Amino acid sequence: MTATPATPATQTPDPAGQPDPTGPTAAYEPTDRTVPTRSRDRARYDRETVHSILDQAYVCHLGFIRDGAPVVLPTLFGRVGEALYLHGSTGSRPLRAAGQADPGLAVCVTVTHVDGLVLARSAFHHSLNYRSVVVHGTAYQVTDEEECRIALDALVDHVVPGRSADSRPASAKELAATAVIRLDLTEVSAKLRTGGPNDDAEDLALPHWAGVVPVAPAYAAPVPSADLAPGIPVPAYLATL
Repeated sequence: MTATPATPATQTPDPAGQPDPTGPTAAYEPTDRTVPTRSRDRARYDRETVHSILDQAYVCHLGFIRDGAPVVLPTLFGRVGEALYLHGSTGSRPLRAAGQADPGLAVCVTVTHVDGLVLARSAFHHSLNYRSVVVHGTAYQVTDEEECRIALDALVDHVVPGRSADSRPASAKELAATAVIRLDLTEVSAKLRTGGPNDDAEDLALPHWAGVVPVAPAYAAPVPSADLAPGIPVPAYLATL
């Protein structure tokens, strides 16, 4: 099944002057599956928060049902507007299923960032500061060549912005060996925790250290390939990492 072109990430108001309902400041509509049963105050539905969490993650987890049992696979992804693209080999079971199933493959995609280790005085109140997104929906295999190229560029640029323009595009043979599925961002929620430990009042005088250990990604200096031709400099866009 051919997916329709993705909506651009940046949009302008409609001709009537009303904000675009899918623009970055709009919110996703909560559903029974996206409203948490616990800590509902940590849930977010605005597109700005959801998009930022997705765009800063390198790996998502793709969940689906195979032969009656749940399967969860880690994979790379890219976002183009209101669509997520995931890719793999044409022999990949979930990607084949997304192309064969009607109306597509029911999936759940998640990403999570750990921002801090929350150490409380009591074992019960230990936690993490985190940012996460959960996306429910139906994934479809992309068969349009132009959209496949857009999706693959998005996957490359998701890892390192600007990289797709600084590498050889996929050949026809490579495209034929690559499957891409699209999941529209419709049923979506984010959930966040920030702040310190939530110790009980009676535990505050206990002689145990309490607080937060921040966690953040770190990048070392780029290591050139052993067979890199002499004189090719490190690209400037890597400095932005």
